[in-house]
Amino acid sequence: MATVEDKKESIQGGEFLIRETDSSDVFIPGEFTDEEKMMAEAAWDFVEHVIHPLETRMENGEWQLGAEILKKAGELGLLGISIPEAYGGLGMSFNMSMLMAEITGGTGSFSTTYGAHTGIGTLPILFYGTEAQKTKYVSKLATGEWIGCYCLTEPDAGSDANSGKTAAKLSDDGKHYIINGQKMWISNAGYADVLIVFAKIDDDKNLTAFILEKDYEGITMNEEEEKLGIKGSSTRQVFFNDVKVPVENMLYERQKGFKIAVNILNIGRIKLGVAAVGGGKLVISKAIQYAKERKQFGNPISSYGAIKTKLAKMIASTYASESLNYRAGHNIDEKIESLIENGMEESEAKLKGIEQFAIEASISKVHGSEVIDYVVDEGLQIYGGMGFSKDAPMERAYRDARIARIYEGTNEINRMLMVDMVFKRAMKGELAFMEPAMAAGKELTQVPSFATPDADVFFGKEKELIKNLKKVFLMIGGKAAQSLGMDLASEQEILMNIADIMIEIYAAESALLRTEKLVGVRGEEACKPYIDMTKAYLFDATEKITTAGREAIISFTKGDEQKVMLMGLKRWTKMEYDNIKELRRSIAEHAVEAGKYPFSIY
Repeated sequence: MATVEDKKESIQGGEFLIRETDSSDVFIPGEFTDEEKMMAEAAWDFVEHVIHPLETRMENGEWQLGAEILKKAGELGLLGISIPEAYGGLGMSFNMSMLMAEITGGTGSFSTTYGAHTGIGTLPILFYGTEAQKTKYVSKLATGEWIGCYCLTEPDAGSDANSGKTAAKLSDDGKHYIINGQKMWISNAGYADVLIVFAKIDDDKNLTAFILEKDYEGITMNEEEEKLGIKGSSTRQVFFNDVKVPVENMLYERQKGFKIAVNILNIGRIKLGVAAVGGGKLVISKAIQYAKERKQFGNPISSYGAIKTKLAKMIASTYASESLNYRAGHNIDEKIESLIENGMEESEAKLKGIEQFAIEASISKVHGSEVIDYVVDEGLQIYGGMGFSKDAPMERAYRDARIARIYEGTNEINRMLMVDMVFKRAMKGELAFMEPAMAAGKELTQVPSFATPDADVFFGKEKELIKNLKKVFLMIGGKAAQSLGMDLASEQEILMNIADIMIEIYAAESALLRTEKLVGVRGEEACKPYIDMTKAYLFDATEKITTAGREAIISFTKGDEQKVMLMGLKRWTKMEYDNIKELRRSIAEHAVEAGKYPFSIY
C-alpha cells in the first residue's frame, strides 16, 4: 500500500481501505485553535447552565422550550457556525460545526432539535437556494429568528424516500404550485417557521423541493407524537391541503429534490455520529461518578473488575468514534478548501466535499449510534436497579439514544450504502479497488511472510495488523464482487458483513493515528491512557472483523476456495496480544481518578 503523498489532491472518500495514512495528515481534537476552544467552552457552558436545567420540563411535555433555547443559541452564534457571515453566520470550518454538534449531543431531546434546525432545516437552502432565497431565509435561520424543519418522510415512504406521494401542481395562472399530501416524523414541526417540503410535480418520477412558510394557508398538523425517547423534541405529522407556494420558492431544480435529500443526509449522518460521541461522554462521566459513590461489599463498585471492564470498553469505543469523526471532518474541510482554490463556488464546494466522503459519513452514523447504544446500556447496568428509575439519568439516556440507529437512514440502509458506494466508485475508476483486491487474492496462495515488525517503530505491530485487516476487506470484498456480480446487491447479509469490516478498520485506524500523533507531541509516557485505549479497541475491532469475515466467507464460498479464504482470514487477523484485562483496568482506573470521561477539550 502506498502512503498518501499529496493528501489535499489525492485522498478520496473510501480510500482509507487501500492506502496508508500518516498520522501527521489527520486532525485530532486537541488541534482546534484557542479561539475555537473558547467557543467550545462557551457552548458547553450554555449546555450546562441553560439546557440541562430545562431538560426535565421538556421531557414532561413542555416541548415548546426547545424553540426558546434555539433562539438563545442563535444569539450566541451557535446556529450559524459554518454558515457564511454574509448570511448571518460565523463562517467557521465544517469540523467546528462538528464540535458544536458533539457538545449539544449530550442534551438528548434538544440535540435532535438543534440538529434538525442547523442541518436539514437550514442547509438545503444554503447549498441549493437562489441568492434571494438564501438572503431571505438563511439569514434568519442562522440567527434563530426563524426555526426550520425538513419534511421528507411519509407513511409509505421511509428509506425509499423517492416513493413519496405528496403532490404539487402548477396553478392555472402559473404563479403558484398547489401542494397536497402528508408528512410524518417531522422534527421541529410544532414551532417551525420554515418548512422544506418534498413533492412530485404532476407525473414526475423524482421529487422536487419547495420552501414553505408556516403561515401559508392549508398547512395543518397532528398533535405531538408520543415517543419512546427524545420526548422533549417536537415531532408531528404535517398535512398540506391545497397549499399555494409561490413558484419562486421551488428549491433548486425540478426533479432534483432527491439529490438534495441524499446530499443533505450525508451531512446529517456525520453530525449524528459526532453528536452520539457527545452523548456517550456525558453518560460515561455519570457512570463513573456513580460507580465511585456506590458501595457494595464495603468497596466502591468502581474498584471491581467487572465494572472496570464495562467502563474501559465504553471509553475506548467512544474514543475511536470521536477519532474517526474529526478525521473525516478534516478531510471534508480540506476537500472544500481545495475545490474553492480551484475556482468552485463555495456552496457547491461544500456539497462536493461532503459528497466525496459520503462513505465515511455513513460509517460515522453507524458506528456512533451503535456505540452510544452500547454505552447507555452499560451505563444503566452500572447503575443497577437505580438505572431503571426515572430519578436517575440513565433511564432517559437509554430511551433517547435508541432513535439514533433509525433516523438519517437506518443503520441497515447505511451499511448497504457504504459498500455499494465503494463498488460503484471502483467501477467508475474513482477508487482503485480491484488491483489491491487481486493482489490480496494472489497473496492467499503464496507462502506467508514470517518477518516481524520493527520493534523500534512505535505501534509497529498494530500498524501491521491494520494493513492486514485491510487485506481481509480486499479479499472478501473482491471475491464477493467477482463471484456474485450483480447478485451481490441482493445478498444483504454479506453486504452487512463487509460493512462491519469497513467500519471497524476505519475506527481502529483512526484511533491509532490520533494516538500516534499525540505521542509525537507529548511523548509515550504522557500518552499511556491513549495507547492503552488504542490497543484495547484494536483487540475488539479485530474480534469483530474476524466474526464478520468468517460469516461472509462461509456464506458465498465452499470447498477448497472456502478453506483457503478462511486460512487467509486467520493469517491476517492474527495479532500479538497485550494483556487485555490489564489494558482495560488501566483505562478505567485513569478515568475513575479523573472522575469523568477524561479526554475532552471542553
